[in-house]
Amino acid sequence: MTTPKLTTAWLLTKYKDKQFVSYEDQIVTEYPLTIYLNGEEFATLVCSPTHLEEMTVGFLASEGVIRRYDEIKSLNIDDDQGLAYVELHHPSSSAQTLHSKRFIGSCCGKSRQSFYFYNDVRTAKTVVTKLEITAETCLALMAEMQNQSKTFKTTGGVHNAALCSTEGILITRTDIGRHNTLDKLYGHCLMHRIPVRDKIITFSGRISSEVLLKVSKMGIGILLSKSAPTELALRMADELNITTVGFIRGNQMNIYTHPERILL
Repeated sequence: MTTPKLTTAWLLTKYKDKQFVSYEDQIVTEYPLTIYLNGEEFATLVCSPTHLEEMTVGFLASEGVIRRYDEIKSLNIDDDQGLAYVELHHPSSSAQTLHSKRFIGSCCGKSRQSFYFYNDVRTAKTVVTKLEITAETCLALMAEMQNQSKTFKTTGGVHNAALCSTEGILITRTDIGRHNTLDKLYGHCLMHRIPVRDKIITFSGRISSEVLLKVSKMGIGILLSKSAPTELALRMADELNITTVGFIRGNQMNIYTHPERILL
């Protein structure tokens, strides 16, 4: 069995200073992983071929299929075929049925009317945390994550996410899909029973509603990003009690929701 590589050497033609030159560059690998749940095809994720077990576990938890790692009876990855076989101890008949079904709320006020999918309504959490961090810590954590990102420096083609404490980065995950980085972190936390209420997420990508929901489902109350948020993500963050900070670059940042957790 051959483990797929995160990057591949590619011979290209580079134009520079009014001339063409041959140049070998590193290109990120795009790898499809199809998850079979209790013998039935469940979903195909396009990802980077690293930490596939973590990503599978995190994805199933994010989709509401499992809540704890010990609900999984067996998990086997076939690297050559790009397949993940998952068996649950107590298969849920509703897991495949509810996956990706649209849900549009009809009530007014704070009714989670902005949630699109049924599983999001079931699994999104209003985060409860007393964690506070300084503005300088936000800047330092983002700088540390960026400095650790060797694959991004080499290829420019991946996203990064890190699980942090107020003392620094605990683990970092890389993927071509920004949501996959969060699934990998979530899976790692479940597999190793890491408490997350006092943790922080740093993130390289845009804060979309999908990203915000994944952080909510993990139960983490502070999300730091070097990029921009969307309006829907901020509405969800406000409702779900998540502090969102964007455009963390150099010595600047924007605090969009629940700024009381960010201290001078």
